[in-house]
Amino acid sequence: MADTPDVEMVETEDDYIHVRFRDPDRYDEIRTPDWATEPAESVSEGSEVRTGKVEGEDDWEVTSVLIKKSVGEEKAEEQAREIVEKIES
Repeated sequence: MADTPDVEMVETEDDYIHVRFRDPDRYDEIRTPDWATEPAESVSEGSEVRTGKVEGEDDWEVTSVLIKKSVGEEKAEEQAREIVEKIES
């Protein structure tokens, strides 16, 4: 089981709180995969997971999690960590 990455940034946007775990600039491609919906929504309804693929590698890793703004930044960070733990364990 991999360690959960540290949170790099928590930023409130229009409808979501964006909890970033890894720098998006390091990825060749970033997606919001359908398969991540179930683990994300099991923790926080309406949340989304973004994954990135490093050029030349096969693995995808979570870059950030979007949590509905209504939960607040502190709770969003906790929920985002829980989502990443579910996905990457």
